[in-house]
Amino acid sequence: MFCGLLTLLVRGLPTRWLFSLAITIEAAWELIENTNTVIQRYREATASLGYQGDTVMNSLGDIMCCAIGFMIARKLGWRRGLLLFFVTEAMLLIWIRDSLLLEILMLVHPINAIKVWQMGS
Repeated sequence: MFCGLLTLLVRGLPTRWLFSLAITIEAAWELIENTNTVIQRYREATASLGYQGDTVMNSLGDIMCCAIGFMIARKLGWRRGLLLFFVTEAMLLIWIRDSLLLEILMLVHPINAIKVWQMGS
């Protein structure tokens, strides 16, 4: 996601700088995600009722996955990268009833029907 967005928003920047910017944004999100405010929001708005924040290993894994995803997206190009993104989102929705886009939606504008569905009720 960051590869495509940054390529569109910051035209002309070399790939290594786009990569560094993507990793910096992801690392900043990992810090923000583990603040009491965001943790409380997760508990209120999503199916993550007992969420206590991420472990350091989980946050490092997320940053590593961002780096790998950036490189894959760069290699695939925007069309195939976007296709892979949406296929992955669909698979996650089916498999674990959760995905990046769904998490963003639920944090910004919670929908009770989705929360109930995520909890398997």
